[in-house]
Amino acid sequence: MRIVILAAMDKEVDLLLPLLSEVKESEAEGVRVHQGWISGHDVCVMKCGIGKVNSALNAYRSIRYFKPDLVVNTGVAGGADCSMKVGSVLVATAAAYHDVWCGPGTIEGQIDGMPRRFEMDAEIVEKCSHLPDSEEFRFGLICTGDRFISTAEEVMHIKNLYPDALACDMESASIAHACLECGVACAVIRVVSDTPGSGDNLSQYANFWSEAPLKTFAAVRELLEILHNS
Repeated sequence: MRIVILAAMDKEVDLLLPLLSEVKESEAEGVRVHQGWISGHDVCVMKCGIGKVNSALNAYRSIRYFKPDLVVNTGVAGGADCSMKVGSVLVATAAAYHDVWCGPGTIEGQIDGMPRRFEMDAEIVEKCSHLPDSEEFRFGLICTGDRFISTAEEVMHIKNLYPDALACDMESASIAHACLECGVACAVIRVVSDTPGSGDNLSQYANFWSEAPLKTFAAVRELLEILHNS
């Protein structure tokens, strides 16, 4: 299976690279590509960049360059529900925009001509339910927008739009959007780095990196192992 793994930041990519064997570096339209093997899969790891435009463009570049069977977006996210604590792993069942409105007569969160929610590959989500420690994972909606969410008011806006939202980030929905347009399966596995509205989420986010979010990357590796054996 050919798989692209996208992460928003260099520090996330750096944590992913030790999972690869026989690594070769190249470039896809100016973006550095790390290609190697994980659990028998031909894997391409790329930085997609922060935000919706960067991530959509680089998801598209990776699909055009690598022609994958699956795109996996991984990294960190902010909690958008009281059940999501720092270190909680979210396997997204869908992704949606929380900062989109196309005007009167349209539904907030939905781009004209697109679904309001971008559904993840159901088979991949089901296989994630069989991962080691999967009873500790949460499965549900992640919401995306071009803003680092830090206040209770911002979380309330997201929850008003999507009461079942569990986490928020700046890339998942745009990557899923690009995958839908290209006809490629998508999966999102993220670890919660901070809890917006808690009063100290900025320090939570800064300190989180001192312990490295290896839990979510271990889940990605275990997922690839299950896919290889199935």
